[in-house]
Amino acid sequence: MTARLIMKLRVATARFTTPEVLRLELVHPLRPSLPGWSAGAHVDLRLPDGRVRQYSLCGDPDDTSKYVIAIKREAAGRGGSNWAHDTLGAGSELHVSAPRNNFPLDPDGDDYVLIAGGIGITPLISMARMLQRRGKTFTLHDCARSAAEAPLLDELEDLCGPSLQCWFSRGGTRFDPAIVGPYQPGRQIYICGPQRLLDAAQARLSDWPEDHVHGEVFQMTVDENFKPEPFEATIRSTGQRLLVPADKSLLTVLRENGFIMPS
Repeated sequence: MTARLIMKLRVATARFTTPEVLRLELVHPLRPSLPGWSAGAHVDLRLPDGRVRQYSLCGDPDDTSKYVIAIKREAAGRGGSNWAHDTLGAGSELHVSAPRNNFPLDPDGDDYVLIAGGIGITPLISMARMLQRRGKTFTLHDCARSAAEAPLLDELEDLCGPSLQCWFSRGGTRFDPAIVGPYQPGRQIYICGPQRLLDAAQARLSDWPEDHVHGEVFQMTVDENFKPEPFEATIRSTGQRLLVPADKSLLTVLRENGFIMPS
C-alpha cells in the first residue's frame, strides 16, 4: 500500500459499550496531538503477527488528542477482534496507522440521512458530530437487535437527541428504507453496516443519483494507488546494507546474499 505513518499508541481507556463491543481511546505516549482526520475515516491496527485490520474512528474529528475506535468481537471472524478483546486494556500499546478516509462526508448537502447497522454506527457517529457542529439537519437511523446490543447507544442519545431513531428487531421494529422518502436534491444518504442493509437500502433508493447515496461495508480496503517501491535494509549484526528492488521481497534478497532465513 502507499506509505502511511505508523505510530505506537497507548490505550488510555477501554470499556465495553455492549457485551460484544470494546471501545478504546488511543493516545500518543509522548505527543499531545495525533494526525488530523475527517468524519468517516479509519485507521489500520497492526497485530503482533503482522495482520492488519481497519477500524473506523468514532470520536470527535476536532479532538486530535486521541483516536476512538470500537471493536465488535466476531467469534467466527479472522481473529483480529478476538485478539483485541482478549489482549487490549488500559496501558496496552499497539501500532496504528495515520487515518485514511474512503468514506468522506459531503459538506454541501442541505440535510442528511445516516443509516447504521450494528457496529456500522462507528463512522456515522463522527459524521453526526460534524453535522451538529455545522448546524446541519440530519436524522440518524440506528439498527440493532436490542438497546443492550446497540454499540455506543449512550453517546448517540446524548449527541443526537430527537435526531436519533432506533430500530430494534427483537422489540418488533425494523428499519424500512422506504422511510427515507422520494429523492430530494439537497439530501445526502450515508449507509454503513452489513451487506444486507446496504443492499436493501440501495435497492429502495435505486432512483436516486449515485452521488447522493453513499455506502460502506466492513471489509479489507484496496489501495488503488499501490505502487511497489525499492527500499534498503541494514543487517544489524554486520552493518551490511542491502538494496531490495521493487520487484523482489526482502526474504529473497536476504537469501541471495547468503542469509538463509526460514519462512
